[in-house]
Amino acid sequence: MITIHDKTFTPFISQETIENRIAELASQINTDYEGRKPFFLVVLNGAFLFASELVKNIPLSCEITFVRLSSYSQTESTGKVRQIIGLEETLTDRDVIIIEDIVDTGLTMHQLLQQISDLGPNSIEIATLLHKPDAIKKPIDLRYVGFEIPNRFVVGYGLDYDGLGRNLDALYVLPE
Repeated sequence: MITIHDKTFTPFISQETIENRIAELASQINTDYEGRKPFFLVVLNGAFLFASELVKNIPLSCEITFVRLSSYSQTESTGKVRQIIGLEETLTDRDVIIIEDIVDTGLTMHQLLQQISDLGPNSIEIATLLHKPDAIKKPIDLRYVGFEIPNRFVVGYGLDYDGLGRNLDALYVLPE
């Protein structure tokens, strides 16, 4: 168990299990993109550990860039992605793979997909470490999913609780 701020979390998915699953996803991407040059678009902050582990298992020629999404007004989420911060590369005719830490409601990813589609890529796929199917409000086609998990709050491996816990090498969950 670990305590972050006022909450105690219990072990959920071990580092070894996470890294083994990421290697499997990388193998699938290597097969799917053989002879192509994927363009990885990593959504910060949460996806940085997942992205690092994933791309170091991909020997294909590829490009990687990092973006942040602006969807907040003061401390409240607006539910809409207003801006993709940091994307300077052209995506026209590129094979884009968005790397995300978690897809739960699907609302942010839906908006991001619409914005990326407008930039003229050849293809867009999503690689997410975690997916919460029970939380989905906007169905999203997820090609590469590390783990489907219940609709519970998780921390670690890039995901945080009020700014802390991203550096944990495994995933932890709030007890029910």
